[in-house]
Amino acid sequence: MLSATDRYLARQIALPLLGTLVIAAMLLVLDKMLRLFDFVAAEGGPVSVVWRMLANLIPEYLSLGIPIGLMLGILLAFRRLALSSELDVFRAVGLSYGRLLRVPYMYAIGLALVNLAIVGFVQPYARYAYEGLRFELRSGALGASIKVGEFTNLGKRMTLRIEESRENGRDLYGIFVRIEDKSGQSLAVTASRGTFLATDDPDTIIFRLKNGVLVHESPKYESPRILSFSSHDLPIDLPQIEAFRGRGDADLELTIPELVKAGSDSNPSERLRNEARANFHFRLVEVAMMLLLPLAAIAFAVPPKRSTSALGVFLSVVFIVTYHKINEYAESLGALGIVSPIIALWVPFLLFSALILWMYHVSAHRPGGQPIGALERAFAKVGKWIGKWFRFGRRKLQQVT
Repeated sequence: MLSATDRYLARQIALPLLGTLVIAAMLLVLDKMLRLFDFVAAEGGPVSVVWRMLANLIPEYLSLGIPIGLMLGILLAFRRLALSSELDVFRAVGLSYGRLLRVPYMYAIGLALVNLAIVGFVQPYARYAYEGLRFELRSGALGASIKVGEFTNLGKRMTLRIEESRENGRDLYGIFVRIEDKSGQSLAVTASRGTFLATDDPDTIIFRLKNGVLVHESPKYESPRILSFSSHDLPIDLPQIEAFRGRGDADLELTIPELVKAGSDSNPSERLRNEARANFHFRLVEVAMMLLLPLAAIAFAVPPKRSTSALGVFLSVVFIVTYHKINEYAESLGALGIVSPIIALWVPFLLFSALILWMYHVSAHRPGGQPIGALERAFAKVGKWIGKWFRFGRRKLQQVT
């Protein structure tokens, strides 16, 4: 049963945790969204595919955002308790840091399990779906977007230009079409109106044109043949589209059991085995570190007495991002076979764990202990120097004016 104190701490942590998670995910999505819009526009695909691609990237962004949200959620909650002296009251009535960490560890264990499910099983399938959409865009399987007033290539031998589009592209006006074949024959058509129609053959569509002129040229003809029409159906052969590869050609698309199998299988090459092992250990150390984040959050959260410095918040973000980047570099070393993945990824984990345990020990068991006290003092001196410099500059400016 949770006590009133536990429920109070749970409420204090929940809001900054959710807020930080949403903000981190939104920033990552917005950054990727702009690049996806450029990519889709360059490939001539429909805009709707951008949202499908972003949806498949959400698990990857959540795997990055959940540890940051957990760290900052606990940190900001305990920072608020420290600044309002509530933390001192809890300590005075006999609640140690170990007792106060019960609720943060409930959050940490629950989110670590969620993150393990994401990186271990959800993200590989989402990544494969994302790569499939990229392949379909490049191959034309999603269809080309016909831009008004511009020449659009539909396949290698057909060019289309329209002056006006209505009803979301169902009605086209001011149409010019030119088709060439391998034998040297060409067909140029102008029409006032047209629309695309489906057929029973999935590889062929009909372009129904109204009120136009058709010019047929061929090496066999002495002069082009010209035909005026009120209605003409122009069959268009869709280009053959290569099938997308199967899932698992990249280690990011393998689930954790599949990584274990690939890493222990003697059939693939040594390079593939190293990549599978490195990615397997990378996912494990990322999730395992979440179990130590509550201790790190406590160490960064509590500022020195009579201080409201937010240096700990900044350092916590630097700390978790640095750890993630070191793991990415260690994974690349393990994938190349330069260092064993176990050594490359678990040694940094142990070093960071030792640092976190030391910081927590100083904060929790040394009276007045502040593991980042030296940095806090240096930060305070720099802040005072900058403030003094600005005041001096303001006085100089006032004297001049």
